[in-house]
Amino acid sequence: MGLTSNNVVMVSVVASVLLFGATIWVWPRLARRGVAPVLGRIGMLLVTQVSLFAALGLFANQSFGFYGSWADLFGTETTPGVVVNHTPGSTRVQVTDIRTVNVPGGSAPAAAGRIEKVTIKGPLSGLASPAYVYLPPEYFQPEYARRDFPATLVLTGYPGTTEALINGLKYPQNAHKLVKGGRMQPMVLVMLRPTVAPPRDTECVDVPRGPQTETFFTKDVPAAVAGHYRVGEHARNWGVIGNSTGGYCALKMAMRHPEAFSAAAGLSPSYKAPIDATTGDLFGGSKQLERENNLMWRLDHKPAPPVSLLVSSSEHGEKNYKDTVKFIEKVKELNGRGEPTRISSIILKTGGHNFNTWKREVPAALEWLGGRLSNR
Repeated sequence: MGLTSNNVVMVSVVASVLLFGATIWVWPRLARRGVAPVLGRIGMLLVTQVSLFAALGLFANQSFGFYGSWADLFGTETTPGVVVNHTPGSTRVQVTDIRTVNVPGGSAPAAAGRIEKVTIKGPLSGLASPAYVYLPPEYFQPEYARRDFPATLVLTGYPGTTEALINGLKYPQNAHKLVKGGRMQPMVLVMLRPTVAPPRDTECVDVPRGPQTETFFTKDVPAAVAGHYRVGEHARNWGVIGNSTGGYCALKMAMRHPEAFSAAAGLSPSYKAPIDATTGDLFGGSKQLERENNLMWRLDHKPAPPVSLLVSSSEHGEKNYKDTVKFIEKVKELNGRGEPTRISSIILKTGGHNFNTWKREVPAALEWLGGRLSNR
């Protein structure tokens, strides 16, 4: 059973309840003097406490996506993003596993769609990264056999696990439900984490003399996916969405590369890249490059790109609320002057910087994206 599966959480909860009950039941028999009864009481208390904390920890991990697998939890996950050398004719998308979608009819791709685990190689950036690609049911239906689909790049926060996009935020399940309900067109989802050069947080920047993360996401990934799957290759066919660091990446990449993405949704995004121990020097000492990655500065000093943007925040619980309101107002001012950038928002009354908040926003954000992408 996977670390984030409902079965694991339920088993841990049931075990802690049974152990608590057993402790109450056995306690009178251990209420005697002597070494053995004392050790018995200590043992029962320890086992009960450990089971309770394990259940709480597993539930918190499932809710917030700290670890995506047992290997990730115990530090045995050794599959990093790496620099690779590419030979002519080598494939840029390699499928390494196929998974079912946790929806009714999940075993039949034409009813539930399919999730493929892949490795995406980037000849321009020199980077490679594991990813999951969700293919909707329509992708396997005969009437759609000659149709290209719109695609959306889905990014986690930092450090993030790609599995959390499936098991925590449930992007494939939400997309399936929205299409089935007639609220969204079928769409391919390409799910990655922005940490393609772990453990460094590159904030989706082409770091001078370092990882070319922005090139990987804006050029290599769309080209590789369009070359392997039936998806469009133009900006009007591509969107990008992310939470936290992934939200900043989504907005920035659409604003800096409207030739790659026509729509972007940032859930709880920041509006400039932090500089800390996880990032190092992202800009090679260049203040100009740092400004160009500051979204507020771009709105004031760069031509407005022809893209649609969605931002989210909460009036109570999110630190980015004031910046989000400021960002919205700046784009609205541009609209008033006839500039082509468009802005939408999801503002909750309360909600922290966590998976529970993003779960409330993902369906509306996906529906918004689906309405702004073209399949032609």
